[in-house]
Amino acid sequence: MLETLSLYPALLISSAFILGLLIGSFLNVVILRLPVMMEREYKRDFYSYFGTKPGSAERVELDKPFNLVLPHSHCPECQTEIKPWQNIPVISYLLLRGKCGTCGTAISKRYPLVELVTGILTAVVVWQLGLSWQALAGCVFTWVLIALTGIDFDKQLLPDNLTLPLLWAGLFINLWGIFAPLQDAVIGAIGGYLSLWLVFHIFKLVTGKDGMGAGDFKILAAIGAWFGWQMLPLVILLSAAVGAIAGISWSLLAGRDRRLPIAFGPYLAGAGWIAMLWGEKIVHWYLTFSGLTS
Repeated sequence: MLETLSLYPALLISSAFILGLLIGSFLNVVILRLPVMMEREYKRDFYSYFGTKPGSAERVELDKPFNLVLPHSHCPECQTEIKPWQNIPVISYLLLRGKCGTCGTAISKRYPLVELVTGILTAVVVWQLGLSWQALAGCVFTWVLIALTGIDFDKQLLPDNLTLPLLWAGLFINLWGIFAPLQDAVIGAIGGYLSLWLVFHIFKLVTGKDGMGAGDFKILAAIGAWFGWQMLPLVILLSAAVGAIAGISWSLLAGRDRRLPIAFGPYLAGAGWIAMLWGEKIVHWYLTFSGLTS
């Protein structure tokens, strides 16, 4: 099977795209449910710590199983469980014309969008890295970044449940130098965290306000752990530039209040993904263009 895929690049990329669609369907569940799971866990810990009890309605709600598997996917309006044929990535959305098959409630366009983006990005990773351990690791990195991006857009939250395993995974794969020597990965993890940590505290000292969340420190540390400290300046510059452009655009075009916080995690994630595939080429181009190297 692997030999066949290596001989036919088009088949390999198509298979990666289909796999990405399926993973994207699962990522929709993660994006939607993980924050709720964390909130429920927080409430349980709160009541346990202070020795109090929730109200009867809340207690019933907290006692219900709620995780990435249960309850089964269902329409939030009519509660009808989604049948397997209604859960085929992208295709089911098109066949159902974007509506629940039972009550006709509109289905969010974000579900097929996440599936499609995951499929495309997975295919691009395999196209760029080929049939290799780098491609496998790169796909996992991409999937976690997509989940983090969706959650951060929704809740302005980068859960430790995702950022910390991503960081440790980067150090683990670089025991074999998959993307960077282990020493560079360790320095990258430390440098990634401390760089934004320092920015955060300097900004707070000057303005008295929080400029970003601790999750941003951890995602940059994870990127450093995956690709080494050498990629950190590129990631910071790319994410800052795109974040600034997006923030200004939202303010001008959508009338967004400039005082409202903007999720920075998605821009770090996008910059980290670009650095994974083209970071060395971009850095080499910049050094050549600036005359620092020939």
